Amino acid sequence: MSSERLFSLTEASALFKIKYEKLSENVYNSANVLLGRCKKSYNFTGKQLNIAIPQSFSGGVGSGSLPKANTAIYGDAQITSKKMYAVVELDRESIKAALSDEGAFVRATKEVVQKGVESFMRNLSRALFSDSTGALGTCAGTPSVADGNTTVTISNFKEANFEERDLVNVDSGSTAIEIVSVDPANSQVTLKGDVSATAVDTAILYMQGSKDNDPDGLKGVCDATTGSNYNISVSRRWQSHQKAAASAAISTDLLNEMMLAVKKKAGKSPNLIVCSYTQYEKILNLLEDQKRYQVPTRAGLKSKSGADISFSGVEFMSVDGPVGIFPERFVEDDRIYFLNDNHIQIHHRPDFGWFDDDGTVFLRKADSDAYEARYGGYLNIYINPCFHGVLTGLSTS
Repeated sequence: MSSERLFSLTEASALFKIKYEKLSENVYNSANVLLGRCKKSYNFTGKQLNIAIPQSFSGGVGSGSLPKANTAIYGDAQITSKKMYAVVELDRESIKAALSDEGAFVRATKEVVQKGVESFMRNLSRALFSDSTGALGTCAGTPSVADGNTTVTISNFKEANFEERDLVNVDSGSTAIEIVSVDPANSQVTLKGDVSATAVDTAILYMQGSKDNDPDGLKGVCDATTGSNYNISVSRRWQSHQKAAASAAISTDLLNEMMLAVKKKAGKSPNLIVCSYTQYEKILNLLEDQKRYQVPTRAGLKSKSGADISFSGVEFMSVDGPVGIFPERFVEDDRIYFLNDNHIQIHHRPDFGWFDDDGTVFLRKADSDAYEARYGGYLNIYINPCFHGVLTGLSTS
């Protein structure tokens, strides 16, 4: 008697991993220029990761007579992991309905998986250019309620921070509130339900569960003038080069000044300039000799077709050669970052990716006729501030 092969959770999980694991990997390395270029490691174990940072030369030098010895100053950068996730749900009936048509099952699963990973990378990009607080924006003025939903105006509105169907928290609240719509023209977002009592003037919206839980980001590290970064006090030898443009228009003089200032401070020039789309448009108009600049990914990763993934952008000629300039939607309209991606590293704990510790990617949801898949893990972003610069307060008009 011939044996029957029944569809099982194990079979579905195997299909899931074979079809989409590499796709997820490629999304991670091509969705964002800086994410694709910065270093990555996957062996972050233990309570925390410590990195010794030289912060001075040795003081035992002199002329004319034998000098006294004096040791250099060393900081101890401490990196702790942060939890970041994406969760997708698969309806059991939909899976069963596709059992007789493998192609339909693959297409349905592919959409859910791809959207989940894309959303995770979008959120990681947000955190990379943020300040680790998880804040999306601050409410201003009195919220308005219409059709049972609440519309709030955001004083420091950044369109990339808000997407329909995202779930957010208000201040320290734990209630997950859905974003119904985003209105960039008026710097407004509409939240599901009547939350006007909590979304008051000066209230802060956070990505759900993310208040003070984001990884360290460029804005927090590069803008710091006091306090500490990675448990080292901000000081002359542990601070980015910062310049406030005082509403000046971007110019080649400012670009040269920032590039040289970072090199003078760190001994190495930035190899990447990342700016807002507003400033990128101004740079396109500013630079007459526009060239294409191909940027290979870190470690020469290959795309699904076998070709090396790269990005195109405008080229700025620095004292150390050409430097690519790229727009990034998570950068504020009035700023430009001057970065050295050799000194930005994402430290992951082992087995980062789809959760399969139970022998399956699909997890049966309690009290629900559905399965759940989880992507992500534990990581933090290490940014040595000395090798970077930030130009803020540029004219946006």
